[in-house]
Amino acid sequence: MDARLTPANARAALDSLRGRVVAPRYVPGEGARLAVPLADLCRSPGGARERQLLFGDAVTVIDRHAGWCFVQAAKDGYCGYLPEAAVAPPRQPTHRVAAPASHLYPEPRVQVRETAALPFAARLTVTGETGAFAETPEGFVPACHLRPVGERDADPVAVAALFLGTPYLWGGNSRAGIDCSGLVQAALLACGIACPGDSDLQEGLGAELAPDRALCPGDLLFWAGHVAIVADPRRILHATGHAMAAVYEETDAAIARIAAAGYPLKARRRL
Repeated sequence: MDARLTPANARAALDSLRGRVVAPRYVPGEGARLAVPLADLCRSPGGARERQLLFGDAVTVIDRHAGWCFVQAAKDGYCGYLPEAAVAPPRQPTHRVAAPASHLYPEPRVQVRETAALPFAARLTVTGETGAFAETPEGFVPACHLRPVGERDADPVAVAALFLGTPYLWGGNSRAGIDCSGLVQAALLACGIACPGDSDLQEGLGAELAPDRALCPGDLLFWAGHVAIVADPRRILHATGHAMAAVYEETDAAIARIAAAGYPLKARRRL
């Protein structure tokens, strides 16, 4: 089983894995959510970043030890470690941040100093409105930056374009820094399309596109360790270490450039 998607570590496993993995104990798991704006989901306690989780993301806590939680993210099944202080009891979200980024304020006024930056797709519980601001248990957010959680975007390419210019960050999932698979995941999840966290897992999305079929906006192109979304008949949109940013690039030029580096195009997928 893929360790990234297997809710088990050396100390515990979810009950659903009984008979499939050997563990010291099996647990039902504890519902929780991310209570900080952005957090690295780590390979080990204090270890390398695998992905990032966003404010309000639902997780299942499998184990708590020495200030760290081993969790599985609800949105894509990804497993890893979060600081225990970043995890709080679950709360039903009502809205999501639909702008590339937003801010949390202690009062419903833009003149006061913000208390936190909120990433795209952060999930919030709105309890009221004051003027142009939505009120949440954590503070106030510009209402124009929010949409109801059940309201989906229609165009993954338009969502991906919100991240143009975002600096490249390995394992990143926000406007502060994003990588190729983080960009594709943000675009698809906003449109209600289930999407794993890493590019090799995303290669199973949709259906293979025959080589003689013309590419259409929203198609996905895959190389070893990289994914891009087709923006229009001649360009892709991707977060790339080549530019260290999320950028448009001519499709044919990108395919040739990446092939010259030893990575030929692997797959073309249509959702």
